[in-house]
Amino acid sequence: MASPDLSDLDAFVAVARARSFRGAATLRGVSASSLSEALRRLEARLGVRLLNRTTRSVTPTEAGERLIERLTPALGEIAGALDAVSSVRDSATGTLRLDVPSIVARHILPPIACRFLAAHPGITLEVTANDTFIDVLAAGFDAGIRYEERLERDMIAVPIGPRIQRFVIAAAPAYLATRGRPLHPRDLLEHACIRHRFPSGRIVSWEFERDGETIRITPDGPLVATTIDLELAAAIAGLGVMCIFEEVVRPALDSGALVPVMEDWWQSFSGPFLYYPSRTHMPAPLRAFVDFIKTDRGR
Repeated sequence: MASPDLSDLDAFVAVARARSFRGAATLRGVSASSLSEALRRLEARLGVRLLNRTTRSVTPTEAGERLIERLTPALGEIAGALDAVSSVRDSATGTLRLDVPSIVARHILPPIACRFLAAHPGITLEVTANDTFIDVLAAGFDAGIRYEERLERDMIAVPIGPRIQRFVIAAAPAYLATRGRPLHPRDLLEHACIRHRFPSGRIVSWEFERDGETIRITPDGPLVATTIDLELAAAIAGLGVMCIFEEVVRPALDSGALVPVMEDWWQSFSGPFLYYPSRTHMPAPLRAFVDFIKTDRGR
């Protein structure tokens, strides 16, 4: 015998408690005929009569009473489980897992994350810094942060952090005093340059644009690293010229440890985006974070 449909069992209990198809239908916001049909299906599947029906009353049979006695706690457990799921959906509690580039993890996300967590003490934020583009869902993340050129077309993107960033060129005063100041991107081919290697193994070319002219060079130098701290220390020590996110070198520029070079060739680009696959059935922590960054812009 096939198992009865849960909705038919629920309909039977509702009618038995109300002692009326019409009364149960009014409480449920459904038609009396749909409840009658559900009961017919259930009795046919079980092969026993569960309710005695007359024009004046509806009462459970002995089999019906036994079934109600066993079903009532079970249906209560199911209702409690569904309420628990709904509370997770509707309340901003749980864990939010984000995959973000290391530059964002270091210089953009910290103040945003701190304000968000202060506003949502029921949420735990797990952040993984990763400079390799991955399938965030397959890797177990709720969302990612990436720059515009790395966004998938079918993703929903929400701006987060500064809307314009810059790559800047900088060097230590001692280096420039010894080697001279480059004035054009091609001059960098004659200079020691500090370069960055991504986890994929790729060393990016340096690209410059001015007045519609784009120049891409592959410089050489004494250091290639995957660690920004090492690259910055080498530049401050006077080992070469670096081209990097402004956020990384701003404190050194402000202190004079590094000085700007070729400012008219500095390249601007769009700031990062939070991206995720769908607005449908979003986890509550992700929905709370999306809503937060939309109202937190400009701080």
